This record gives sequence, structure tokens and C-alpha cells, in this order.
Amino acid sequence: MSQAGPEIAGPEHSGHDPAWRQWRSANAGERMHHAWLLAGKRGIGKFEFAQAAARELVGGDGPGQIADHPDILILTHLPANADEEKKKAEGKPWQPKRNIAIDQIREMQHRLTTRPTLGSKRAIIVYPADDLEKGAANALLKSLEEPPQGTYFLLVTHRPGRLLPTIRSRCRILRFAQAPDSEVDAMLSELPQPVDAETRAAAISVAGGSPRVAMEFVEQDLAPLHRLMRQILSQGDSGFELRGQLAGAMGQRPTRERQLAAIELARSVIALQLQVAERSQLPGIIEAHGELNRLASQAPTYNFDAGLLVLEIGTLLASAAPPREPAHG
Repeated sequence: MSQAGPEIAGPEHSGHDPAWRQWRSANAGERMHHAWLLAGKRGIGKFEFAQAAARELVGGDGPGQIADHPDILILTHLPANADEEKKKAEGKPWQPKRNIAIDQIREMQHRLTTRPTLGSKRAIIVYPADDLEKGAANALLKSLEEPPQGTYFLLVTHRPGRLLPTIRSRCRILRFAQAPDSEVDAMLSELPQPVDAETRAAAISVAGGSPRVAMEFVEQDLAPLHRLMRQILSQGDSGFELRGQLAGAMGQRPTRERQLAAIELARSVIALQLQVAERSQLPGIIEAHGELNRLASQAPTYNFDAGLLVLEIGTLLASAAPPREPAHG
């Protein structure tokens, strides 16, 4: 997934007011809980909330940039290798590692043996906690079980179910509401290039209340994929013609970012169909949705062959299409 950095996330919106009230009420109390799970759909501004909340928590007159604050530590994806590290340093798009590694957790734990620099509190942000490798998750659990005084953890998660139950049980949950369609539409209007009405409507429908997902739909030019996926889901693809068109729309050498976007797009398309499907279509849709969820869960660690991936997505959608009427002679 090429990007300018892992900090890219969705813009914050007014639906976060309840989360702010809950956070500030806890922060004003005498016994602030030490671990928080910031849960909600990807791209709705949870990471921005975590940074602002951490800044409020530690206070003090630290540096203006949150990444430079000595008492706020952000654990996220590092560059994949030395070349990608160089690209990051030069401000170019760079490829991150797929997981947050155990070495990052151990380095954080070493930091926790010292006192906060500017005050009495320290904040640790894990973004996204969904991408902790197994050893890293187990190591983090130890810190959550015995946190140093004045240390607070903010775990940003898009899919809480992927976290260890023991991690979830030690966190207080802050749930984040999805943005209304009108707000997503307004954010699309702020993009540098105008978005046509059909693409705008499709982006809003698959976004599910996530401004970031809607903007990615436009920026990744997913409209052709979306049309073909809906067509396959509605009529099947007995001759494989539509799957061939889907592969063409995907591109010969799609980036990992585009591959991941295609999986998420297919999940959104089939989830929307699940809401309106006839009873006879439900078993196929539910099974296909489960397989797409499997693909999505494998995405952080698997190297997908782009051609086989798009074929599998198309086949899953075709398997969920309504049965064709038998021919009558």
C-alpha cells in the first residue's frame, strides 16, 4: 500500500461529540482508565481523535507537532525496508510493513521504564491495533495488565474482533459514529477535481458513512470496478466475460493499495445486496460475504497474485447471483 505515511485517515466529523464528552468526563475524574479502545469504521477520523485526545491528556508546552511530543508515542506501520525509509525521509510515497512488530512494542516498553518528560502523564497510541502481529499483541497485553503509573493507551481499531479478547477486556471502549451521507457528500465536493453525479452516488453508497472510503473510491477510480461487481452480482457470469472485464478494469499491475480497495469494495457491494436480497438468494450472499471477509483478514499478511485475486472476487460475486430462469422449449 503506497502512501505518504500511515497517518492518513478519515477526517473527523461532528458525530464524534459523544466520544469527546465521554473522554473528557473520564479525563476530569480522579481515576482515569488506563486503556482505551477507539472502535469504528475505517476512515472516520479515529486516529485524529486519538492524537488530539492524547495531546489533551499529557498537556504541557511540548512541540507543536504531535509526532515530536516526548510524552506521546505512536506505534504504527514502519517503512518496509531501507529504500522505503529513504522515500519517507524525502517526503515521497512509501511502502509500509504489513504489521506492527514485536520489536516496536519492546522499544515502547523500554521507554516506559523512564518517567514522562514534560509532566506526569504519557500516552501510547497504537494505530491500527488490528495490525499487531501475534507476538506484538501478546507483548502489549503485558503492558496493559501492569501499566506504569501515568501511562495511558489508546488503541485505534477498525475491527475489534481481530484483537485478542484479553486485550479487549482490559480496555474501555469509545465507539465512533459514521458520518451522515450529507457530510460525506460535502467532503467529496472539496476534492480538487469535480466528481460526476454517478460516481458521487456510488462512492457515498459504498462508503457506509466513512469519508475516507468515499474519497478513496474517487481517488482510486473504483467506479468501473463497482459497476462490474454489481453487474456480476445481479446477473451472474456464466461465460466469464464480466470477470475478464473486471480484470481489465483492475489493471495489469495494480498496486497493493488498489488490491485491498477491491476487496473492501466487493465486501461493501455484497453487504448492500444482503439488505435487499430475496430469501432464496440469502445463503449464497452470506457464504460469499464470509469468504470476502476471509480475504480481507488475510490481506495484511498475504501476497496476493493480482490476477487470481480479481478472479476470486468475481467468482464469489457470481456465486451469490440469483439463479437464472431455466430455458423453456
